[in-house]
Amino acid sequence: MKFATTLLPLLLPALATSRSISVGKQDVLTNDSDLNVPGANPMIFCQDPTDDILTIQHVNLSPNPPTAGNTLTIEAVGTFSEDVEEGAYVNLQVKYGLIRLINQTADLCDQLKNVDQDCPVKKGETKITKDVDLPNQIPPGQYTVLADVYTKDHKKITCLQAQVHFGSNQ
Repeated sequence: MKFATTLLPLLLPALATSRSISVGKQDVLTNDSDLNVPGANPMIFCQDPTDDILTIQHVNLSPNPPTAGNTLTIEAVGTFSEDVEEGAYVNLQVKYGLIRLINQTADLCDQLKNVDQDCPVKKGETKITKDVDLPNQIPPGQYTVLADVYTKDHKKITCLQAQVHFGSNQ
């Protein structure tokens, strides 16, 4: 994670490739829950993040909503309350409607490379900016992504969910 590549390259490229690949019109991605992740994004925390190692200040997607064939810019800022070392992992699940596309556990440090970061992630504030080129064609439908992230000692770093509906091309 380096700030959630744990948040992002795990969630967002999963979000940005399997779900954030917009096809057609869509409303701005937001959520009306007390568990909203701050910023312009469709993410929510899986549960109260008070005791999580990662405190997310904001995650912004541009454009919001993402659109097929365009570049999605992800900008995120968060603070780690402790170092995150080798052995950290993420449980990742991606669904298309009711169909599970991905259900796997991935090494967080390997995933950090997706956002040009390395382990260990040091305690303190981290900022990530990542551009993701979205494909021109994405199957329309409801996409759900869950990323549950832990240290090597199984302490919760963060848990994020996102749900987006993509329509047909116009």
